[in-house]
Amino acid sequence: MEKLLNSDAIQHALAERGITQKQLADAVGISSQAVTNWLKGKDFPRPASLLKLATTLSLTFEQLVKTSDAGRPVIAYRKKANAKTTATHLAKAEGIGMLLKPLVAHLTELQALRTLITSPSTDYDKLQTIVSQTRNRLGIGEQAVLGYESLIGEFKECGAVLVPVLWGAKGNHENALHIRLPQEDVTFIFLNLDTHLEDFKFWMAHELAHVLTPELSGTNPGEDFADAYAGALLYPKACAESAYHQAIRQATADKMFGVLMREAQTHMISLNTVFQQVKQYAKSTSLPPLLIEETAIHARRNSLRGPLVSEALFDPMPPSPQRYIAACENAFQTGFFHALKRMIVESGTGAAYIQQVLDTPLQDALALHEELRR
Repeated sequence: MEKLLNSDAIQHALAERGITQKQLADAVGISSQAVTNWLKGKDFPRPASLLKLATTLSLTFEQLVKTSDAGRPVIAYRKKANAKTTATHLAKAEGIGMLLKPLVAHLTELQALRTLITSPSTDYDKLQTIVSQTRNRLGIGEQAVLGYESLIGEFKECGAVLVPVLWGAKGNHENALHIRLPQEDVTFIFLNLDTHLEDFKFWMAHELAHVLTPELSGTNPGEDFADAYAGALLYPKACAESAYHQAIRQATADKMFGVLMREAQTHMISLNTVFQQVKQYAKSTSLPPLLIEETAIHARRNSLRGPLVSEALFDPMPPSPQRYIAACENAFQTGFFHALKRMIVESGTGAAYIQQVLDTPLQDALALHEELRR
């Protein structure tokens, strides 16, 4: 793919900042002629120079580089309720994706032979077959609790790079972000640790579905399948069947709640996930539904919220850069920070890059940069 700098955007940024091409060249550490060649499309900067150019002008890669659709990152957001993904959300995520491209060269070798779901479907019986195959591959029985370590191992086997972040307790798209770089054949999964423990596993399973169905990433059918896959993988038919028959024998709604809540706590997932899977099981087998209103499930769930993943992982909060990086590497088996460290040491990448790619405050980026330089 031929790559060109967006010379109009660069000239506009220079004018806004009152910077000459000579001053820009000095800031990037190259000659004025090199800048001229870039702007005329005769040459293209190396990754390290491209990063310095982006940070000096405060431009995202999407603003800085003209790329064909073949080189554009594929974005998938974790939907919540009726939240809509706006053009601003997509542009910001694509900008992060473009920033990640130079980092790929610093990653350790990723798994080449990967498992894919070739015929994704939200049909109940077909979906149960798909999740059964996943559980069999992981060596997990139909009624066993699916642990975090199995999910994390599956991401690693599929060549996906986990990026745990601290984005605050957000309500819409900031809980998980999937960025696939098709030309580089690498997927980055940003997981917000400032989410409740009972929801976090669902979001991880949702993102795993995207990794296993790359052709659906960034589409509405892909989001629908990912939601369906996550619920069924975490609480499959065998679990839902057992819970249904226990609950239906209870004399009151409160006792039914008790059955579902115990299951949610055992599997470390939300009450709503258990309820939805039991509901789908009953519908698929033409059994009468549980006499529990969905609004009551949400109200009960919201009143019983557990701690955030970040609180459980880092207590006390906030973590130091050293603790944050060590916990991410050990708990999530990610090579992201090791690659970032190599990039900083070998290419002289600055804190502004960390600020943009992790979407974090500059003060935090500076602290992380100082730790990674050691």
